Amino acid sequence: MRFTHFLTCNGGDEPGAAELAALAALLGRTPGLSDARIYTPAATRDPYLDDGRPPSLVVQTYFAELQALEAAFGKGGVLQGLVAPDLLPSQAGADMAQEALAVRHYPVPDPVFQTPDGAPHCTYLVAYRGPAQDLNAWLTHYINHHPPIMARFPGIRQIEICSRLDWCGALPVPVRAHIQRNKVVFDSPDALTAALNSPVRHEMRADFHEFPPYEGGNTHFPMLTRVVRGPVS
Repeated sequence: MRFTHFLTCNGGDEPGAAELAALAALLGRTPGLSDARIYTPAATRDPYLDDGRPPSLVVQTYFAELQALEAAFGKGGVLQGLVAPDLLPSQAGADMAQEALAVRHYPVPDPVFQTPDGAPHCTYLVAYRGPAQDLNAWLTHYINHHPPIMARFPGIRQIEICSRLDWCGALPVPVRAHIQRNKVVFDSPDALTAALNSPVRHEMRADFHEFPPYEGGNTHFPMLTRVVRGPVS
């Protein structure tokens, strides 16, 4: 199992190439980091949902050990640099939130991306706010039922489900605790749109209506996705 941290920025401007390069450089020198994803807004069409403007930037980092994640975001950790004023000027004034979670990966029929090397792919970032009436029952239903349906999406490359956990950090950003985050990953926004308008999407919606009771709703955002390799990749 791996551990992941999300830094989500809402209401900023889309970062430019120089900012993205500086961000990637910071991530690439973070001790203990295996890899990371930098997400910027994309556009797609979901027959059931339109959650409005996507986040202006999301940074997802991965670590093999929880202690490494906590060190990176702890006092004096390298990723305190994420909130340095000169790193991401496009996010000045943005509403920021963070959370750490445990990661589960699920197999897909063909995980090989059909995109040029270095080109961004497309991720549908999903979050469930909660609370659930019975969190164990909710997670058990989701994990047992949703991934097998997701795996039938045409063109799907990755499935990831992240569950909340207790952790320590010192990044001066409010902590959010979704009951779950997950993502499905495709070659491009067009490929994601095709999947969302396939019969599998209707199966997903039918299973959604079978979820055990929970509150808070959910969000679904299409995001262009850039991969950054860390020192321990």
